[in-house]
Amino acid sequence: MRQCAPACVDRARCPNVEPVTAGTVSDLLTAWNSAADARYLADLRPAEVARALRALSSAYVERRHAVPSGLDSAGKRAAFALYYAPLHFVATAHVVNGLSAAAPPPHTIVDLGCGTGAAGAAWAHAGGGTGTVIGIDRHPWAAAEARWTYRTLGLHGQARAGDATDIPRLRPGAAIVAAYLLNELAADVRRRLEDRLLDAASRGARVLVLEPIARAVTPWWTDTAARFTAAGGRADEWHFETHLPPSTALLGKAAGLNSREMKVRSLYVEGGL
Repeated sequence: MRQCAPACVDRARCPNVEPVTAGTVSDLLTAWNSAADARYLADLRPAEVARALRALSSAYVERRHAVPSGLDSAGKRAAFALYYAPLHFVATAHVVNGLSAAAPPPHTIVDLGCGTGAAGAAWAHAGGGTGTVIGIDRHPWAAAEARWTYRTLGLHGQARAGDATDIPRLRPGAAIVAAYLLNELAADVRRRLEDRLLDAASRGARVLVLEPIARAVTPWWTDTAARFTAAGGRADEWHFETHLPPSTALLGKAAGLNSREMKVRSLYVEGGL
């Protein structure tokens, strides 16, 4: 396992985009988050969102299977979009750049269990923003939110509600990201998705899996990592500073969460025929 140097994420360059214009990942994240703040805080007070984030965090960290069904209120959906989405963006951008996984840029990025679309969007921007992002999530709100994310960040993208384990047929040169998804799945479903991801890699797709560092929510990690490395992939651990937008950091602080640093595990198969 390799641990990367901290704080490298804010050195990754991103192109200017419309309607959001940004020079670095940090700038891009701040602009995107400002748009989300305006969208969600028009009807909710920050204190309400912080309370919802505390409740959501309990499910997200301690009871992973409760997260999708836990997005049952406007406050929790706002909390997810304003706090966890930026964290997922930062984590994906950091890992993609650390692995040089955006060179050459994927023509298509499939984001399984896309949530708000953060992971796929981060990979797309790391590759210059030229590819198409396809988000799939079982929660209709998440699919709609991902479509908003792609538009706001100036990306070509689409998202739909559906089975996140059903990988579409892809041409070589595509990429697949499954960010914080595998730990939400039952063992048999997770194994089936692993098979499909490895099959896609054997057909030429780049495959990236991101998961929390905590063994409590990923007790299966060692076995899954062994499968990916046996297929020519790699397993890494990352520890880095987040450099979140001020409003995101304040929201996390109000909810009693430490968002200054992140730890994440990754599995990556470069793909090839």
